[in-house]
Amino acid sequence: MSNTAVGLPVGRGLLYLIVAGAAWGTAGAAASLVYRTSDMGPVALSFWRCAGGLALLLAARPRRRPRPAGRADRPVVRETLGSRALRTGLTGLGLALFQTAYFAAVEATGLAVATVVTLGAGPVLIAIGARLTMGERLGRGGGAAVVGALTGLGVLVLGGGGATVRPWGVVLAALSAAGYSAMTLLTRWFGGDGRADGSRTTVWAFAVTTLCLLPLGLAEGLVPHTARPAHLLALLVYIAAVPTALAYALFFAGAAVVRSAAVSVIMLLEPVCAAVLAVGLLGERLTAATLAGTLLMLGSVAGLAVAEARAAGAERAAAPAEPLLV
Repeated sequence: MSNTAVGLPVGRGLLYLIVAGAAWGTAGAAASLVYRTSDMGPVALSFWRCAGGLALLLAARPRRRPRPAGRADRPVVRETLGSRALRTGLTGLGLALFQTAYFAAVEATGLAVATVVTLGAGPVLIAIGARLTMGERLGRGGGAAVVGALTGLGVLVLGGGGATVRPWGVVLAALSAAGYSAMTLLTRWFGGDGRADGSRTTVWAFAVTTLCLLPLGLAEGLVPHTARPAHLLALLVYIAAVPTALAYALFFAGAAVVRSAAVSVIMLLEPVCAAVLAVGLLGERLTAATLAGTLLMLGSVAGLAVAEARAAGAERAAAPAEPLLV
């Protein structure tokens, strides 16, 4: 199925989301290496991640965007300035809340609980929001995929046991899940009716997020102390380039054409990749729980991709031509 509003096939959107989720999974390992190399705090790291990603996105954007040609059955429409400002502003705020609250939750209650609450509550909030605002239904296959993915996530993160739950950390993780859910729903809402431009959404959302994080980063300290400045710089460049500029560009493009509940489950690939890197790069031991959780989540993502492809095929037969955004 091709979403004519943004010109991206749903199948390619699914691929974009899978790559984005895998890239996001490398951010945690890179951040761990940053913490080992310097005294940089999580807010400062989040700021430099967004600022560097914004600079790379601006450098990679074409100076002039080609003007698409309309067709008789596919009229060309323009997004209003007010709609664009509202979309990018809210998306940027959601992104800032998602990243900052998650890092704060990790500090407050630990990685395991913060990850379970954030990534576990996210699909639930997105499914409820998509049902209330866009009338999206998961169906039996999609519902089974969500249950399987959340079960795998719980096994993956809590399999080692020993997690300490602190109420304030849980609140912060829930706020992070709310920010991620709002960002995903907004992208799908505007992309579904032709008002979204993935490239502009990514750039302006990062501009808003960088401005939001700047005062917090200044309060924490933006310039770290390190004995290995070249190594730290290489890590920061990687974080800004791969799990930020590349991953978010693919995420916003894919989320505009793939149903919101499917997006939330595919993004659970992030902790799978993080677990693999923790074993291979950071020397952590691969437990039976880690392996079982990884297989459950990968199987759920594959099942959801099949269900999404079937739903897209059914919608393609019934959907009329949509307007083209310029």
